[in-house]
Amino acid sequence: MSIFRSVLPRIARSNGWRCFSTEVSPDTIAELNKEMESVFGESPSPSPLGSSPPQQPARPTNRAEDSQPVLTHIDSGGQAKMVDVSHKQDSKRVAIASCKVLLGQKVFNLVASNQIAKGDVLTVAKIAGITGAKQTSNLIPMCHNINLSHVRVDVTLNEEDSSVVIEGEAATSGKTGVEMEAMTAVAIAGLTIYDMCKAASKDICITDVCLQHKSGGKSGNWSSN
Repeated sequence: MSIFRSVLPRIARSNGWRCFSTEVSPDTIAELNKEMESVFGESPSPSPLGSSPPQQPARPTNRAEDSQPVLTHIDSGGQAKMVDVSHKQDSKRVAIASCKVLLGQKVFNLVASNQIAKGDVLTVAKIAGITGAKQTSNLIPMCHNINLSHVRVDVTLNEEDSSVVIEGEAATSGKTGVEMEAMTAVAIAGLTIYDMCKAASKDICITDVCLQHKSGGKSGNWSSN
């Protein structure tokens, strides 16, 4: 602390006040500042206007905004799990899903005229979709075994693109939703159409399997459009 020793003798008293003598050179002051920074750390940089910048007001926290979606079928260790829904309240839950089966003109004409060798494609697909909805928990590992109160599967021929449009609806009064049941219904119906028609063409595409609407439960209503 040699710089302090060299400066302290130059402190003078004037009218009862202690002050630094004007004899202290700028080089000495610079050395003093440097030595003080080595002891106490660097001082904060001044703003361009010579004063500290104004503090910005704290942004209020919006819990709904800041909350991130989580995967409920994964535990804290990253392992797959079946969600415990025992604490949930029973409510009326409905889900509607859809998909499309692109047949091509040749197969479309055969289906429309009921000339597929395996039989009535649309009727068999409809029954298969209903059966599939009831078997969802056996097909999707983490799905709950739900008591379905209603399953509807509609199949419609669409001449514009030579396709079959499938819509499925599932309903229950319980503790968890039926989105997977509705989507399984349309997916199984689509696969059944492929199976019924594959002898006539392998170039059949099942596309756009998606949820259209759901209602009930904690998250309430949701629609894709």
